[in-house]
Amino acid sequence: MDVLPLLLAAAALWAGAGALINLKYSVEEEQRAGTVIANVAKDAREAGFVLDPRQPAAFRVVSNSAPHLVDINPSSGLLVTKQKIDRDLLCRQSPKCVISLEVMSSSMEICVIKLEIKDLNDNAPSFPTDQIELEISETASPGTRVPLESAYDPDSGSFGVQSYQITPNDLFGLETKIRGDGSRFAELVVEKSLDRETQSHYSYLITALDGGDPPNLGTVELSIRVIDSNDNNPLFEELAYTVSVPENAPPGTPLLHLNASDPDEGTNGQVLYSFHSYVSERARDLFQIDPQSGLITVSGAIDYEEGHVYELDVQAKDLGPNSIPAHCKVTVTVQDANDNPPLINLLSVNSELVEVSENAPPGYVIALVRVSDRDSGANGRVQCKLLGNVPFRLQEYESFSTILVDGRLDREQRDQYNLTIQAKDNGIPSLQATKSFTVKITDENDNHPHFSKPYYQVIVQENNTPGAYLLSVSARDPDLGLNGSVSYQIVPSQVRDMPVFTYVSINPNSGDIYALRSFNHEQTKAFEFKVLAKDGGNPSLQSNATVRVIVLDVNDNTPVITAPPLVNGTAEVYIPRNAGVGYLVTVVKADDYDEGENGRLSYEMVEGDRGFFEIDQINGEIRTTRAFGENSKTAYELIVVAHDHGKTSLSASALILIYLSPSLDAQESIGSVNLSLIFIIALGSIAAILFVTMIFVAVKCKRDNKEIRTYNCRIAEYSYGHQKKSSKKKKISKNDIRLVPRDVEETDKMNVVSCSSLTSSLNYFDYHQQTLPLGCRRSESTFLNVENQNTRNTGSNHIYHHTFTGQSPQQPDLIINGMPLPELLFSVPASGGGAAQPMLPEEPWHGTVKELRKPFPDLMDLNGSQLCGSKMLSLLHPSCTPNDSL
Repeated sequence: MDVLPLLLAAAALWAGAGALINLKYSVEEEQRAGTVIANVAKDAREAGFVLDPRQPAAFRVVSNSAPHLVDINPSSGLLVTKQKIDRDLLCRQSPKCVISLEVMSSSMEICVIKLEIKDLNDNAPSFPTDQIELEISETASPGTRVPLESAYDPDSGSFGVQSYQITPNDLFGLETKIRGDGSRFAELVVEKSLDRETQSHYSYLITALDGGDPPNLGTVELSIRVIDSNDNNPLFEELAYTVSVPENAPPGTPLLHLNASDPDEGTNGQVLYSFHSYVSERARDLFQIDPQSGLITVSGAIDYEEGHVYELDVQAKDLGPNSIPAHCKVTVTVQDANDNPPLINLLSVNSELVEVSENAPPGYVIALVRVSDRDSGANGRVQCKLLGNVPFRLQEYESFSTILVDGRLDREQRDQYNLTIQAKDNGIPSLQATKSFTVKITDENDNHPHFSKPYYQVIVQENNTPGAYLLSVSARDPDLGLNGSVSYQIVPSQVRDMPVFTYVSINPNSGDIYALRSFNHEQTKAFEFKVLAKDGGNPSLQSNATVRVIVLDVNDNTPVITAPPLVNGTAEVYIPRNAGVGYLVTVVKADDYDEGENGRLSYEMVEGDRGFFEIDQINGEIRTTRAFGENSKTAYELIVVAHDHGKTSLSASALILIYLSPSLDAQESIGSVNLSLIFIIALGSIAAILFVTMIFVAVKCKRDNKEIRTYNCRIAEYSYGHQKKSSKKKKISKNDIRLVPRDVEETDKMNVVSCSSLTSSLNYFDYHQQTLPLGCRRSESTFLNVENQNTRNTGSNHIYHHTFTGQSPQQPDLIINGMPLPELLFSVPASGGGAAQPMLPEEPWHGTVKELRKPFPDLMDLNGSQLCGSKMLSLLHPSCTPNDSL
């Protein structure tokens, strides 16, 4: 695309408030939508366009002759196409196709833009029909001319139809002619004599070419039939006629009387007149010709503004055979008349109302006025003025006028003006028109919203319905429009660590405040928040007020009896049977979360043995009113009710069972007993006892762990004589010892039975080390016992099993002082008291005793005491007395 911005106009001063600049551009047709034609903002600045620095550089199109084709981006100032431009459809055959725009910036500067649409050779010539049929008399002499139907090409200028060709070119030739409007048509020229008897039909191809490079062409088939014809043809006096007619001439007005003469007689000399087939439909609507007389008259409404010139091609043809028609051209020129009054168009957002701020300075443009007159010449030249004594003036330019502020505006003195524009043309007689509109003076946002009072307070009862109306706040703003429209909102804050928006909401338009939840006086007795009132100005102004919501208590909590402790609504109280009059039985206590009268409680007995007891209505003390005798019953029942003093009283009841106990002291209790305090003291005492016990057990375990040592049976056999004997000796009786017989069938297995303090590691029972842990507590048993592999000793939870292999069939169960003691188990009571109890076998074991080769030393139990007197039992040692024997 070749866009050639032609900056042809110079900047001109415009009432100290703007400038008028003319810009010319050109663009080829068929450009796609969105094509950028020019940067109007850039070109306007280069041409002297001065933008108002106080306002953004925005453009507004105030006039556009083709708004559906081109437009200007208001922010960037780019001139772009809105859709594909077809010049042939927009301007048809006009030699020039121009789109006019007038643009106004935000600072009221005017830019007049002329956009020329350049034609492209995008259309080929075409004929109205596919075939042209002609009848030519054989008597037609060489040089005879017959006009042919013209080809039509929507393109204009050199891209329109330029020439015609005929193929083949033997008997006939073509000559291109130019009409008065510049269009070209072809005339068929007879170049040689015709002889119908030789050939009666000819076919040719007519080609129409435009002026493109390469040219576009259109073809039509020409069929010529040679017929016999009369000798003379009609003949017009002139080949072209020109006639003028004023616009608005009434139908029937005669224009021209044509006359074509034919010297023949009869039907061969009778001439009929008609318009040629290519006369436009519009011309046929406006004009008509009498076929008999040839009179051309007006048949429609002629308007100079719609068309200035019309060309009528008329043909005259006689009624004889083989008639050759005659042709002439009639040009009708329409004369303008002052029949159109001026048209005033107010270019503003609202043609009836214009708004301007009271702060608008002198010279500020409030509206553009375009005055037009469809007439031409002096009839279309218009002068306009502003009527009345108003603080405005009218500035005239070539194609439009502007209305500017010409004085100080004060809305408080006058808020609107009625302006009248008068436009008058220079025709004779002169026509004029007036246009009235209203100028409204707008207010500035210079007042803050003002609340009717700075502090609002509302009292609402608790348990309200969510969504209930609380109160309304009101603020007014003396400004007008949006500047005076007030909206309300709640300032964000917290109420009990929750957003205030979860408690209340406000209607932004009316200021009505509603509760969003049911308030609870026991949780929230009162809360405050701020309401913000903001007007709709830009920038907006605002103010705030404080709202306090007081939540009143409602008797919505039932009393709860807390003392004496209730089990399923019943409490048991024991008093001594010898209790006297006024003895304090118990104190009834109840809690009520309400406040004031709603939370003040009273107590009373409603049923039961009320003759024996009385209750204090204030503090709930139940006392006896008489003494109990020996014959009095042992149990009494009372139903005690605690009720509050609300308007609708709420209550709680309890059944008090009073038992007479002879074992209790009849001393009167002084004052009320705080059962909760007693319960807390009891729990603290128990915890202290448990803590002391745990410390004692830990110290004891630590001391026992220090006494852990390893006992090796075989080492003990050889080292017993070197050990010190315990200085403490304790006699035991035979009831303290129990012997267990050996299982002779299972002697290759040895079980080690120990107490809970034995280590769980099996390494302690390694056969090669021959060790045995003796770290047991003295109150527990330690023994070795060989038992059947299939039999488990389940008498103790502290049993460890270890199998020794590679030993002799007979292994001693226990070695004392280097001597084996067969099947002897010393069992010490778990309590740690009393002597060890030997376990005796079920059958005699004297034979085993006789095999002992040397006396046993004193047997010591696990506590270091002797098992018997000073020596062994009589079967084991001579020093044991018969009473000590087994």
